[in-house]
Parts: sequence; structure tokens; C-alpha cells
Amino acid sequence: MAGDARHASHVDADGRQDTAGPSAPAESLVARGALRHRARTDLVADPLRRPHLDIDFDFIDHRLIVKTSDGAIRDIPLRPQPVADFYREYMALLASLGIAVKLWPVPTEADHTIPFAEDRVHASYDAAQAHRFFQMLRQADRITKRFQGRFLGKSSPVHFFWGAFDLALARFNGRRASHKATDSRILHEANSHEEISVGFWPGSGTVTEPAFYAYARPEPDGLAATSVQPAAARYDPALADFLLTYEAARSASSPDDAVLEFYQSVYDAAADLGHWDRAALDRPPAEWS
Repeated sequence: MAGDARHASHVDADGRQDTAGPSAPAESLVARGALRHRARTDLVADPLRRPHLDIDFDFIDHRLIVKTSDGAIRDIPLRPQPVADFYREYMALLASLGIAVKLWPVPTEADHTIPFAEDRVHASYDAAQAHRFFQMLRQADRITKRFQGRFLGKSSPVHFFWGAFDLALARFNGRRASHKATDSRILHEANSHEEISVGFWPGSGTVTEPAFYAYARPEPDGLAATSVQPAAARYDPALADFLLTYEAARSASSPDDAVLEFYQSVYDAAADLGHWDRAALDRPPAEWS
């Protein structure tokens, strides 16, 4: 999935993409926000309104846990079962807590559009692989937050997007981005300002393995032809992203240094070619952690 379309929709309480925006009744318990780590066992959607609920994916004990602000707790075991059965169980759990939500009941940013309530095709859950991916996300989150501290300008938090299952960090220079007349309204909103983004995702489409990525939007002239570090990094013209595979980083003598070198190398090239005010935006290397 191209980097400029990777993060162009909302995240709803059930952790799925909501292309229609918030639509739950005002009296509903609603949680909207970016995914974050909590403690060492789960990923959780941050509540932005009161009363609220937390919905945690626990990839240690493999449960979906729903907690409300009045102290109620319910859970669903994560196990192999058809999506339709999980969806009905999930909606019934919310209803048992008096929670009314209006969801878009069809997958987005997926290879199929089978409505959740009808999907009996997809029924797998591999607990060991889910736990491994969670541990990969924890490591990617940690190293990307180190890179975040090197920038003094405006940036996003390191946050998780359900659509492409990626952790992302975006840096901004404050300038409005230019767009082609043919660009979609969603793209205009998602990339409203010039940005350089980095992150990690499990791969999709022609990228068949997990990888760290970095890109600039809009992409400055000459960036695609730039050599970046480490040597294992490459530019993918279909995505307009630079990629460093997880395996290449994991196999390096210092995986942390390999990922930080990759992020920094692409940022240096993109910021210079894009004429960013680096004297004002960059933290001096002597202050890096």
C-alpha cells in the first residue's frame, strides 16, 4: 500500500477503519483514538470522551478485553473462529454493557469486502504468530520513539494504524502540501502538509515480508535516485517508499543502529532536497539519545 494512502481514515472503538467518521449516538460510550501500548501485555484504544470504555487486545493471554469507566469488565478469548462468529460475539458483549455503537460493518483497506456478519471464510488465529508480531511492534515502537526525540518541530506520536497494521511517525515542516487536481479529497486531507514519515509494517501487496519504511510527501525531485543507508535499504517505486526489511535489520550487528541509520539517512536526503529549515527543526546530534 502506498505510503500516502496508508493513514487516510479514522480508527473506531472496535479497532477497525471508519471511513464515514464518528456516528455513534451522543449517549453511547465511545472510544476513538490511536492505538498505544499499555503495560507489557496489550494494545489499547485511548478514550477521548467521558464516559468511556477501553478495548484491549491482549496478545499475552490472547483475549479481547472491554473495560468501562463504571468498572465493568468483559472479555472474549482470541481463538480460531469465523469472523462472523467473532463479530456477533463482540457486538453482543457491547450490548450486554449497554454500549450502543454504529460501525461500518465491511472491511476497508483489505483484499476483500465480505461483511463481518457474513464472513465465514476467514477463521484462523495463530496465537504464537500474534504474540511474535506484538513483540516486533514493541521493538519497532521503542526504536521509532528514539528517532522521534531527534526532532524539535511538530511531529505525530508514534501511533498504530489498523488499516495497514503499521506503526508510524510523521515529521512536519509547517508548509502546506501541493496536490494534483486528480488527487482525492481523502488524500488532500491526509497529506495536507509537507511531511517525512517513517515506521514499520508487516508488508502487503508486492512487499511480502515485514519492513521498516520511510517516505516524503510530496516527494521532492531527486529523492528516488538518492542512495541511503544502510546498504540493505532500497527504494520501491511502486510505493514511493524506501524500505529496510525487518530481517535485514534483525541480522545487523546492531539492529537499533541499522534502523536509526535508515530513518536518519532518508530524513536527511528528503529534508535537504525539500529545503526544510533544518537549523530550526533538528535537534543537534550531540543531544540525541
